[in-house]
Amino acid sequence: MRTELISIATPTTPLDGALHRPDGGPVRGAVMLFHGNTMNFYVGAPRFLPPALTCLGFVCLAFNRRGHDIMSIRDSRAAEGAAFQLTREGIEDNAIAAAWMAAQGFPDPVVIGHSNGGMLGVAHVAAHPRTPALVLLSAHGGGRDGLAKTSRSGLLAAHRLDEITQRARDLVAEGRGRELMLVPGWWYVITAESFLDRLTEMPSPLELAPKIACPTLYIRGDQENPDTYPAEAFAKRSAGPCDVEIVPNCDHFYKGREDAVTDLVAAWLDRTLP
Repeated sequence: MRTELISIATPTTPLDGALHRPDGGPVRGAVMLFHGNTMNFYVGAPRFLPPALTCLGFVCLAFNRRGHDIMSIRDSRAAEGAAFQLTREGIEDNAIAAAWMAAQGFPDPVVIGHSNGGMLGVAHVAAHPRTPALVLLSAHGGGRDGLAKTSRSGLLAAHRLDEITQRARDLVAEGRGRELMLVPGWWYVITAESFLDRLTEMPSPLELAPKIACPTLYIRGDQENPDTYPAEAFAKRSAGPCDVEIVPNCDHFYKGREDAVTDLVAAWLDRTLP
């Protein structure tokens, strides 16, 4: 494949990424890859899927949302990253990237999202019904109970959910919503307003499933909790066909199972979009 580093303008911080093109042959379609929480365009599925998808003739855009990594800097010492992310900003980033793809001549790309990127991917496809296909890679259930589920599993606020929620509310009420708080679980540091955003603003893939009419592939590792990554429940509620694949010996990040996941995704897209 041929890879070009790109930058997409937003109202604030640009979206950095890579556009991967097939190295010869006809172009079959386009794919946008949405990374997981605190990840970026050059790790995980946005890294290991494009070589196989470009071989099928798909142009692939892998890009950072403004909420990428945990924290980072760009051209100053001002911090950016997932510690500051807001749901509405992530939804806007995906829409901006889709508009950029359309301007390159690739309207209505396939959407592939991992984890938090999968949750946002469902919201994107619900708002863009011309999307030809959706691939959810361990998309979490989001919704208003999503933060509580995450904390019960030992992540984010962990056993201190009530305490940290009150601290975040106090900071926001004092006009200090962008102040960073340490939390006991992954991703370890987050602003008060971002914490409360995850408590109240995350879309629910299960609630949106009846709006998803395009074919969907939902993959989950067998080491993942089906309550947190609700593939079967989504398939039952989806308005369109939804295939569920459970990958054996597989965790949330597909470590050591990248080839198995790649084979599933490539074969499904090859059948679904002939």
